[in-house]
Amino acid sequence: MKNLKNIGLALVIALSFASCKQESKEVAVEETKKEAVSEADLAKMQTASFTIDGMTCAMGCAKSIENKLADQEGVGQAVVDFETKIATVKFDSEKQSLESLTKTIEGVAGGDSYKVKESKKM
Repeated sequence: MKNLKNIGLALVIALSFASCKQESKEVAVEETKKEAVSEADLAKMQTASFTIDGMTCAMGCAKSIENKLADQEGVGQAVVDFETKIATVKFDSEKQSLESLTKTIEGVAGGDSYKVKESKKM
């Protein structure tokens, strides 16, 4: 009986490690799917800044908004500065606009937390 418990425990541990390894492979493949933006492409893109109200922390709020913006098609770079409450975004104007980026920001966390107070192209 004791051996059966030990074998069961070893099997559970082995399956946990195997499933974790499988997950990390899937994540790595998913991360490489996003097309890299070259410095030349970034130079051709428009830049806009957004003043955001409602952020309460750097890691949760600012990072969530930054990641959501960076995942949008046509966005080459997104940086959200929690201290100044400003998001700076480089984007392809054929694929994104100030309005669509504003909707993306305000839609993070269910749409109730963040509000764009001001947006402007630079």
